[in-house]
Amino acid sequence: MSEKTILCIEDNFHNRLLVNRILSSRGYTVIEAKDGIEGLAMIRTLKPPLVLLDIDLPGMDGIEVVGHVRADDLTRHIPVIALTASAMQGDRERFLNAGCDDYLSKPIQVTHLLEMIARYYPG
Repeated sequence: MSEKTILCIEDNFHNRLLVNRILSSRGYTVIEAKDGIEGLAMIRTLKPPLVLLDIDLPGMDGIEVVGHVRADDLTRHIPVIALTASAMQGDRERFLNAGCDDYLSKPIQVTHLLEMIARYYPG
C-alpha cells in the first residue's frame, strides 16, 4: 500500500466525495468505507498509513472503531483523525481520550484538512 494512502470512513456520500477530490488532487490515494463495521474491517486488512474517521457512523460509531483499532497490536500505531459535525465543548478531549490522534470539525475546511494530514505525512 502506498505511503500516501488514506482510508476515509464516512457514511455521507458528499463528504466522502469532497475528501476524495481534495486529497486525490494532491497525490493521495483515498480508499473509502461507508460505515464503522466496513471501516474497521478495512483497517485490519489493509493497515492504511492514516485514517479519517467520522464519529457518527451507522452500525458502529467512530468511538467504538477507534477503540478496536487501539486494542489491536497490529493497528494501534495507525494515526486516526476524527471527523465530526459535533463541535460541543469537550468533544475534542473526548475524541482524543477515546484514542483518536487528532480532531477536525465539519464542514471540512480544505486548509485545515491539509495541514492536519501534513502532520502525519511530512514533506
